[in-house]
Amino acid sequence: TVDFQPNYDDRLKEPVVLPSRFPNLLVNGSNGIAVGMATNIPPHNMGEVIDGVIMMIDNPDVTVEELMTVIKGPDFPTGGAILGQSGVRETYRTGRGRIVVRAHSEIEDMAGGRQRIIFHDIPYSVNKARLIERIADLVKEKKVEGISNLRDESDRKEMVRIVVELKKDANAEVVLNQLYKNCALQDACCANMLALVPDSEGKLEPKTFTLMDALKHYVMHQESVVTKRVIFDLEKAEAKKHIDEGLLMAIDHIDEIIQIIRSSRTENDAKVTMCERFGFSDKQAQHIVDMRLGRLTGLERDNLIQEIKDLEEKIAHFKLILSDVNVLHDTIKEEILEIKRKYATPRMTEIINGAFEDIDDESLIQEENIVVTLTNFGYIKRQPVDTYKMQHRGGRGISGQSTREEDFVEKILTTTTHHFLLCFTNTGRVFKIKGYQIPETSSRTSRGTAIVNLLKLQEGEKIRNIIPLKDFDNEELFLTIASRNGIVKKTSLTAYSNINKNGLIAVNIREGDAVVGVDLTTENQEIVLVTKSGKAIRFNSDNVRSMGRNSTGVKGITLNDDDEVVGMVPVTDNGELLVISKKGMGKRTALEEFHIQKRGGKGVKCYKVTDKTGYVVGVKAVTDEH
Repeated sequence: TVDFQPNYDDRLKEPVVLPSRFPNLLVNGSNGIAVGMATNIPPHNMGEVIDGVIMMIDNPDVTVEELMTVIKGPDFPTGGAILGQSGVRETYRTGRGRIVVRAHSEIEDMAGGRQRIIFHDIPYSVNKARLIERIADLVKEKKVEGISNLRDESDRKEMVRIVVELKKDANAEVVLNQLYKNCALQDACCANMLALVPDSEGKLEPKTFTLMDALKHYVMHQESVVTKRVIFDLEKAEAKKHIDEGLLMAIDHIDEIIQIIRSSRTENDAKVTMCERFGFSDKQAQHIVDMRLGRLTGLERDNLIQEIKDLEEKIAHFKLILSDVNVLHDTIKEEILEIKRKYATPRMTEIINGAFEDIDDESLIQEENIVVTLTNFGYIKRQPVDTYKMQHRGGRGISGQSTREEDFVEKILTTTTHHFLLCFTNTGRVFKIKGYQIPETSSRTSRGTAIVNLLKLQEGEKIRNIIPLKDFDNEELFLTIASRNGIVKKTSLTAYSNINKNGLIAVNIREGDAVVGVDLTTENQEIVLVTKSGKAIRFNSDNVRSMGRNSTGVKGITLNDDDEVVGMVPVTDNGELLVISKKGMGKRTALEEFHIQKRGGKGVKCYKVTDKTGYVVGVKAVTDEH
């Protein structure tokens, strides 16, 4: 069925190629490096590839898209999930592509409000022991935080079960995605489908082949193999029929045959005489002189007649295969479908559709509205916004957070899990964090997580304001910063797009000063500064020219010696100024009651500070809907 060639020392013959009953190169894959070239063919599911072969036989002009309806992608014996079909499609079209494979995982709840992540498989060709070592190293190096325990619970039957237990305040989705990013739980198979392909003259040369090339060459190979096999079977059937016809004639003239054999001096003389008398060929005559006497019965004659009839049917079928290419293809399809019926197994590797080239945490976390709470001592948490319900004023309220003694809630804001949070510190630095990266607490009254575990704050550095943002692309937005000593600075929002883990300098703070307020403003935006003694100044932010990040700013308000700025708010239509005093008194004033001044003035009275009220501690711009 295949051609043979001399082996390495010319002593023996070896097949040029093995007559594979299924597309072995695709099903089992191949990986190797040679001089100046390499190949990496991922394994595939046998049943799917056989379906692809049949589709190619039925329609030689089939497209890659049509083939991918049956050959969905590589099927790795270790399972896992292929992220998206773009890499698979590129591989099948060009012979080269990057296929991203990820381990399957699930998140389980544990006692005490903790969670654990369980991995049920690992990507193809990844060493499990080295993978677990890598995860342990990531924890030691603090590249992945929130893991309390790691163990391998895989059994001897090759079932993978890697358990990662998390700390109580850890976000399981974030830890999971950090593991996918930093170790081989998510790996890329860089396919390079290169093999020895016959050219027009039949010579083998290394070529990169596509999926269609692979199937076309396999169909051509099967056509050659089946044709040669049928020719061999045809010749064998015709030879057998020829012998049986001679035996049948010999049985019909058995007495004369025996007389010729007995009267001949040698076996050769008997053969010559029979050939002359009955027209036997040399092979027929030789078979007659070699046969046993037991075959000369009447029953044997009936068997010979039936055998000749069967052989004639086989010969007719073989000749039909050789003369009609459609029958040849039907034969190939019938045989390969029998292989599928016996040996095909279900697909092990799942294919998850979607764009996954840049995997980020949002791919694992649903976007939802959240409330972020930060205390004076630096404890932060997030909760779904529906945790809090609308109430009437004057009520006792509900407990939003339990705090340590002498601690209190300092900032509370609403945003979404996918928004950026710009965290400005009292020292003039800014950090960037996503909403989902703040650990979610199961209880409304829980204290939360120390923010120093999320941001690289220095000793004595505290968060002064948190600004939620969807993106940094709006060139018409500015971040305006106010300091305790009345200094104001405005910088374009785009300057803050590249904030690394160590933070950036947002404003150059002078000694003895500190950031007290940060807000988003637009061109021609008016802002109000409010001081501890109850003074307020309203001026247009355009009076403050836009500066670079590493600058100090200009004077926004002139302060008395014992006074300081406690907050800054942007002016909005129909907005009101909400002022809160140290002793819990609150007052709302329409912003339109404050006339516009030039920056640097002393401002006007906005709150009457008395012993009963205490000095002003906070200020916000609000409406009736807040």
